[in-house]
Amino acid sequence: MDWNWQQPDWPRFCGAAASLTRLEARFLQGMGEQIGSIKHLGEDDRNTILIDMMTGEALKTSEIEGELLNRESVQSSLRRQFGLETDHRPIPPAEAGIAEMMVDLYRGYAEPLSHAMLHHWHRMIVNGRTDLGRIGAYRTHETPMQVVSGYLHKPKVHFEAPPSDAVPREMDEFIAWFADTAPDGSHPLPPLTRAGLAHLHFVSIHPYEDGNGRIARALAQKALAQAIGRPSLLALSHVIERKRAAYYDALEANNKEMEIGGWLVHFGETVLDAQAHTQRAVDFLISRTKLYDRVRDQLNERQARAVARLFREGPEGFEGGLSAANYISITGASRATATRDLADLVEKGAFLVSGALKSTRYVLDLERVSEAG
Repeated sequence: MDWNWQQPDWPRFCGAAASLTRLEARFLQGMGEQIGSIKHLGEDDRNTILIDMMTGEALKTSEIEGELLNRESVQSSLRRQFGLETDHRPIPPAEAGIAEMMVDLYRGYAEPLSHAMLHHWHRMIVNGRTDLGRIGAYRTHETPMQVVSGYLHKPKVHFEAPPSDAVPREMDEFIAWFADTAPDGSHPLPPLTRAGLAHLHFVSIHPYEDGNGRIARALAQKALAQAIGRPSLLALSHVIERKRAAYYDALEANNKEMEIGGWLVHFGETVLDAQAHTQRAVDFLISRTKLYDRVRDQLNERQARAVARLFREGPEGFEGGLSAANYISITGASRATATRDLADLVEKGAFLVSGALKSTRYVLDLERVSEAG
C-alpha cells in the first residue's frame, strides 16, 4: 500500500479550495465577534476566561491520546506561569508540562516555527516520561513508525510514516512551508486551509516517538492565531475529543492521496464547532461573573460553595440540572437546610427551578443576567 508521502507529488497537497470559502469567511467573522466579546472585560475577568479555556484545551488534547490529567493541577500550573494567585499545590510532571506548552504556544504564537521550538514543545508534552528513547529530538529508530490497532497477532495498520532517516529532511521542508504560507509569507494561505494542511502534513511525517497528535493540534492553533494576529483560545481539542472517532476516520481517509479536500472540509467544520463552543464558554463566563457580582454578598457559605461548583461545571452544568441530593453532597447540609438554601437561591435570582418533588432541578439564572446586561 502506498501512503501519501510515497506519492510522486508529495508534499504538494491539493483540495477543493472553493468548498472552504464559506467556512473561511465564517471563521473570520466568528473571531471578530469573539474578540469583541472579550475586549471590554476587566483584567480579572479576562484572566478567568484565559485560564479556564487553556485548562480545558490542555486536558482535552491529552485526553485524545488517552492521558487523563488532573484539572486543578493543570489550572494551578497555568495560574502560576501567568503570575496569578495559586493554591501552591505540588504539580505532577505531566500536568506541569502540558500547561507550560500551552503558555508557550499562547505567548509565542507569532514567532517563526523552528526545530528548536518543536523540540521544546516535545520535552514539555512528555515531561516525566521515562519510556521514550528520544525526548526533545526527532525519532531515529530503524523500525517503521506505524499507527496500529487490533490484536498483536493480527494488527491493523492505519498508517506508516516515512522512515526515520528521512525525518530531518521532511521537517526542514515542513518548517519552510509553514513560514512560506504564513500571513506574511511569500505564499499566504487562508487560516482554515493552512491549519488543516499543517495538521495533516505534520502527523503524516510523525517525527517523534510520541506526542505527534498534541503537537499537530498545537500547530493548527498556532496557524489560526497567526491568521488573526492574536492567540485564538479555540476549544479545538474539546471538539475533537468529543468526536474522536470521526477525527481519526478523517485522518485515515486522507493519508494515502494528495487530494485532501475531504480532510480540509472536516477540519474546517471542526474549527467552526470549536469556535462556537468557545463563544458559548465566553458568554457563560461573562454571565457567571455578572451573576456572582450581583449575589456574592447575599450567599451563606453553603450556597457560595454550591454556586462555585455550578460555575466549574461550565455551560453544560450538571446533566439535567442540580438536584437537592447534589446540593447535600456538595455542602454537607441536612435535607431541611438544603431545601431552605435552594429556595433562597431561587428567591435571590441565583437559580432557576424546574420540576417538582424528586424531579426538582436547579440551574444558574443566567437569563436574568443577560436581560440585566
